[in-house]
Amino acid sequence: MSRKRARIGAMQALFAMDVNDDFSTDKLDLFMENHEFQGDEVDYIKRTVPDILDKLDLVDETIEKNLKGWTMARLAKVDRQILRIAVYEFLYKDDIPEEVSINEAVEIARLYSSDEAPKFINGILGTIYRSF
Repeated sequence: MSRKRARIGAMQALFAMDVNDDFSTDKLDLFMENHEFQGDEVDYIKRTVPDILDKLDLVDETIEKNLKGWTMARLAKVDRQILRIAVYEFLYKDDIPEEVSINEAVEIARLYSSDEAPKFINGILGTIYRSF
C-alpha cells in the first residue's frame, strides 16, 4: 500500500464531500466507485474518512484555535482537507509519527494546492505539534 496514495484518496474524498456539502457515506461510496485504489488503500480510505467525519468537531476545533488571522471557512477546501487528515492522525493514530503526518501533508499540498500552501500547512501543523 502507498500510504501517500491513500492519504491523497482520503483528501480527495473529503474534498468532494466538502464541495457538495454532503458528508454522507453514500458520497464516500460514490467516490470509491469512481476511483481506483489498491487493497490497503481502499481500507485506509474507508476507515479513515468516516472516522474523521465522526471526530470532525474536535479535529476542526484543534485546527481553528491554531489559525492566526484565519478561520476554517477562509481556508482553501484542499488545504482544509489536508489539515484535517494530518490533525486526525496527530490526535488518533499513535502508530503514525507526527513528523510523518506533517511531511505527508506538505507533500500533498505541493501536489494539489497553491505555491504558498506547503509553507502555510507546515506552519499550522508545526504549531499544533508543538502544543502537544
